[in-house]
Amino acid sequence: NCRLLLARPSRRGFRVVDAFSRIIRLGEGVVQSGRLSDEAMRRTIDALKVCATKLERARVRRARFVATEACRVAANGSEFIADVREKTGIDIEVLTPEMEARLAVSGSAALIDPTCDYVLVFDIGGGSSELILLDLKRWRRRGGRSIDRLDAQNCMVAWTSLPLGVVTLAERFGGRHVTPDDFEAMVDHTMDMLRPFESEHTIAKKLDGQRVHMLGTSGTVTTVAGVQLKLPRYDRNRVDGCWLKSEDVRTVSYDLLCRSYEQLVAEPCIGRDRADLVLAGCSILEAVLRMWPCERLRVADRGLREGILTTLMSEDGVFRQGRRRRPRRQR
Repeated sequence: NCRLLLARPSRRGFRVVDAFSRIIRLGEGVVQSGRLSDEAMRRTIDALKVCATKLERARVRRARFVATEACRVAANGSEFIADVREKTGIDIEVLTPEMEARLAVSGSAALIDPTCDYVLVFDIGGGSSELILLDLKRWRRRGGRSIDRLDAQNCMVAWTSLPLGVVTLAERFGGRHVTPDDFEAMVDHTMDMLRPFESEHTIAKKLDGQRVHMLGTSGTVTTVAGVQLKLPRYDRNRVDGCWLKSEDVRTVSYDLLCRSYEQLVAEPCIGRDRADLVLAGCSILEAVLRMWPCERLRVADRGLREGILTTLMSEDGVFRQGRRRRPRRQR
């Protein structure tokens, strides 16, 4: 997705002024060719021109623009970034996987249950998936108090970025017509990629007998939540922050697996743009749940953009723990 969020600092954190989101599938075909395709770059630049207009109209004074996995791995990623700068005036930086993980935690921190011992945060993207283990016991020992001001540096004990996302997985195994065998193949492939992370950090052993919950910040979990809630249309206010039981997540995933592509398109919280990607996302989610069984999953319709905003505002001293200064500037 190409996403934009404009906001002003407020007493409760920040107030959204404008937002934009468009599915552009920038990483489409990168696994096979190693390059961003001309069509994907055209779609993305068209979306970024809309963003540039919104930025100019809002007279934004402070901003940060980032790209993730597709631009990290594509041979022509830097050329594309230069082309974007020339055609839209937007100067994009390519995030490292670690910075992407930290920003995802910062953006969704307010939804973490502070009474837990560990939280496993994951973000299932188009071309990569990030997993971050937070040790809240360590965070509390270091003086952590307000969960919405959680500093990832003080509690991230393990993280990884897998070169695996809904677009790359659907391209490899198919997305429109997924059989139960196809789904299991995607789950097995994802688990194979998760095992080195588990072996290095013995996460299952750390979580055993502890108070744990998962926090998902991706379009996959927000879609699953919307379907589970039987929403007539996607409603962020109903989805963001809701809790799901792992058994409910599985029920939705396997129900979607039984549907035809046309039925997935007709589902209000999926639609044509996501119908060929949703089962790939569900397979990644299923693999995570099999690797680290957990009863509770919290859904976040927030993440990277909110993490960038809170970071910028913290640097300006208008978003911090304790007494805050009055808002001064628009972001």
